[in-house]
Amino acid sequence: MTQASDKELPLWRSQLIVPVNVEKYVAKAHTRGADSIVLDLEDSITPPEKAAARGLIADAARQAAAGGADILVRINRPLELAVRDIEAVISPAIMGLVLPKIESASHVRLLAELVDTIEAERGLRRGHTKFVLLIETADAFFQVREIAASHERVVAVSLGSEDFTLATQSQPDPEVLLFPKQQVVIAAYAAGVLPLGVIASVANYQDIEGYRSAIARSRRFGFQGGSCIHPGIVPLLNEGFGPSPEEIAAAERVIAGFEEAKARGRGSVSVDGKMIDIPVVLRAERMLNIAERIKARHSGANAVR
Repeated sequence: MTQASDKELPLWRSQLIVPVNVEKYVAKAHTRGADSIVLDLEDSITPPEKAAARGLIADAARQAAAGGADILVRINRPLELAVRDIEAVISPAIMGLVLPKIESASHVRLLAELVDTIEAERGLRRGHTKFVLLIETADAFFQVREIAASHERVVAVSLGSEDFTLATQSQPDPEVLLFPKQQVVIAAYAAGVLPLGVIASVANYQDIEGYRSAIARSRRFGFQGGSCIHPGIVPLLNEGFGPSPEEIAAAERVIAGFEEAKARGRGSVSVDGKMIDIPVVLRAERMLNIAERIKARHSGANAVR
């Protein structure tokens, strides 16, 4: 079974969602420190403004990329709008699409077929445009494993808290969200893609300590990053979904201790009062790899600036 860490997947501790038609938000997005910026054509854009918003993507992507973040676009769900959005935004500057209200694996493959055609027409490498899938309906929830594994373009999957709880006539609180969110995590790892999300509603961005606690809990459950609509949450996501200095130091001790034991012909060793074997070593190696990728991202961002 493929693990998400075995694939070439993005490092997205934080995704900042920005309405593409609000110029002051777009202009400052690159300064917020997000790993990825999602230019929104969906919920933050009213129906009369949809067509005009598409025309803003190219310039907004250029501005948002100035800090080194990966740039994605959240498109609309009705197929008629989705097709127009995809035709308007596919370009070298757009790394991926966030696809809302995905209903089935065949739905993903249908959109992927359209992207295949547009990439070929525009001279892009096939597969350039990645997919982030949003599970937001009750029917899709029961198909989440098949949806997550539906196409090679898929790199991440998430449960849309507000839309999902609206569809299921429930409340977007941690107790309600725990079960469906955990299922999405397991489905993501089974498919070898990133599980993104926080076991809480993203709407209450003013509760900083509550958000910090929710991020820590979500990381324990296996999530690797989350999205936000307020830039003040970005540092919390980066901190919460990234290894702390103490965790990095502990991982380094694990690796060093295990290498020393291996040199003596042993397969396990005690480090910091805990027995260390292969699964613990692999977890430590994964953490150090993430730390190196974060360091490299910051170096690249500094070079861009």
